[in-house]
Amino acid sequence: MIGLVVVSHSRALADAAIELALQMGGENPPTVRVAAGGPDGDLGTDAVAIASAIDEADGGDGVLVLMDLGSAILSAETALEFVAEPDRVRLSAAPFVEGLVAAVVTAAGGAGLDAVATECATAGDAKRRQLGADTDSAGAGAASETAKAAEGAAFEAMITNPSGLHARPAATFVKTASRYDADVRLIDLDTGSEEISARSLLALMALGVRQGSRVRVSATGPEAREALDDLRALIEDGFGER
Repeated sequence: MIGLVVVSHSRALADAAIELALQMGGENPPTVRVAAGGPDGDLGTDAVAIASAIDEADGGDGVLVLMDLGSAILSAETALEFVAEPDRVRLSAAPFVEGLVAAVVTAAGGAGLDAVATECATAGDAKRRQLGADTDSAGAGAASETAKAAEGAAFEAMITNPSGLHARPAATFVKTASRYDADVRLIDLDTGSEEISARSLLALMALGVRQGSRVRVSATGPEAREALDDLRALIEDGFGER
């Protein structure tokens, strides 16, 4: 599993963001290391501390680094000069909190470094869609050509959870979808929503799927059938909330 490093000017901000993300990560979250604040507990960032955190977080599968703003980015770029394996490190341009949540959940599902980095790159799109802004997100949008070609690899089901696909079942759905070599997508049939990637926690939560809503889950790829079987079982079980 990949590791994550959180770079922030504020240790309190980093700890709070991690607490939120780990609530979604389940029982086997990725390793998360923090490089935040100045040496006296003041605000600031330190390239050497960031490099040390990256090396600690790297278990061999690579490290994704998420930063808050300004000089945190510069310090992270500088830190790459000091780490042991810079080729295994990616700096994410994702929004800090949304990106961290997406990274923890996607990594916990077993996705590799490039897949997690790609998912995080779309982390701001769900909020833009909720606010009515246009987006060309790779995690959402009109039905893809690949999904259209997968008419046979799909199922429809009703969401029975009292709160619908809220944060915890959504995170479970994403982690399960991420375990398979398959492009899994979901549509809320009752609202006529856009088709979204099932690897995007934020896109899935942004749909606001409610109790009683019918969804269509489709998949393409070598493990599409296995992914659909597991996801159908999760929905029918109410994601363990019954």
